[in-house]
Amino acid sequence: MSSTLPGGSLTLADDLTVHRMGYGAMQLAGPNVFGPPKDRDQAVAVLREAVGLGITHIDTSDFYGPAVVNEIIKEALHPYPADLHIVTKVGARRSDDGGWFPSLEPAELTSQVHANLQHLGLDTLDVVNLRVPIEGTGQESLAEQFGTLAELRKDGLIRHLGLSGVSLTQLAEARTIAPVVTVQNLYNLANRQDDDLVERCAAENIAFAAFFPLGGFTPLQSETLTGVATRLGASPQQVALAWLLQRTRTTVLIPGTSSLSHLRENIAAASLELPAEAVAELDGIGR
Repeated sequence: MSSTLPGGSLTLADDLTVHRMGYGAMQLAGPNVFGPPKDRDQAVAVLREAVGLGITHIDTSDFYGPAVVNEIIKEALHPYPADLHIVTKVGARRSDDGGWFPSLEPAELTSQVHANLQHLGLDTLDVVNLRVPIEGTGQESLAEQFGTLAELRKDGLIRHLGLSGVSLTQLAEARTIAPVVTVQNLYNLANRQDDDLVERCAAENIAFAAFFPLGGFTPLQSETLTGVATRLGASPQQVALAWLLQRTRTTVLIPGTSSLSHLRENIAAASLELPAEAVAELDGIGR
């Protein structure tokens, strides 16, 4: 596996160092992250190419599919390279028609951890993020839910813990229960409401994984972004990813794709140098 992937690396614990350019596996499922992909062989090829190019951080969850994505990861990459870290999430379930529902009772969280272990073919999960419902206010206590995961960590089923979709208040509460190595929230050029959380993570050496870094189901569109990309000879998507990497030293990327060409384009974004004037222009988009 390459040790020179652009973007640099980040050490979060003695046994947890990842390249800042990672890969999000969500798009390897079928439409709406439900059911099998149209081309399973292509999904396997994308994962193997990602690892071959040096990616050491794959983001997933057993509710992608459900189970489909984790099973593809296992097929493509097991036995896993020693320096590959798989980060998964718990806290949601899927209905028979693909709907998303919170699933946060202690017994449900424990069951989800065991499902991730089974479908990934692991005895211990590197990192498990607690996913918080997006409908919340950010003031809800996570003590019971995060405490459940902390107990599973003590039992040896999880090495490290993280959070997804949380506020500064919830991060502070969780850190009184167990160490937090990563926060995964919606954040990109146009969605900057978590600026303070990004800064706090940098100050505490917590990885901030920006999900939907390119806008997700509503792709980023901006004349400013397009103009900067044209001047730099890059795609708007590459510029948006490069902007995130320069945001703080602990920002990590998990862009997802089911395309080999898009995967390579995303990785190349980590080599893109943004001049100070370009960063200033781009900063204005989110304001």
